[in-house]
Amino acid sequence: MSIYIIMGVAGCGKSTVGRAAADHLCLPYLEGDDFHSAHSVEKMRSGNALTNEDRMPWVDAMVAACLAQTSDQTILACSALSEVVRDRLRDGLNGACEFIHLHGDQAILSQRLSDRKGHFFKPDLLASQFAALDMPRDAIILDIVDPIEELVHQVVDLIRKP
Repeated sequence: MSIYIIMGVAGCGKSTVGRAAADHLCLPYLEGDDFHSAHSVEKMRSGNALTNEDRMPWVDAMVAACLAQTSDQTILACSALSEVVRDRLRDGLNGACEFIHLHGDQAILSQRLSDRKGHFFKPDLLASQFAALDMPRDAIILDIVDPIEELVHQVVDLIRKP
C-alpha cells in the first residue's frame, strides 16, 4: 500500500491536483476536508483556526479511510501542515506514505482564496496556516506557479516512478 498525500495550505490546489491525478491514474481519491468534524468545520467557518488537538480526530479518520482502501495506491489531499500531523499520518499508515507539498507565495494563495466561492475556509485564516506550517523535510515540493495541468503531470510522473 502506498498513500500519496498532496499537502499544503488552503488554496494551493491540493484537491484539484489530487483529484485530477487520481482520475488520470484510475486511483482512489480521498478529500481531507470530508473528514473534518462538524465542530471543526464550524470553527473554521467562524474564522477560527484549528489547533493540533482539533486536528487529531481528523487525522485519525483519514488514516482509517486510507487503511480501508483496497487499492495498492491511494491519493489523499489534506493540509498536513505540522510535523505533528505528518508524524501521526506516517505512524498510522505504517510509513507507507509519501508527501507531495504544493508550496507557493502567500499573496498568490490569498488571491485564490478570495476568488473561491462556497468553501467553509475563510481567506482570513491563511496567515494562521502559514504560521502552522512546518516545512516538511521529506516531502517532494512542487511550486504552485506552475499551471495546474503541469502540477498534475508532475504528480502523475512521481506516482508512476519505478
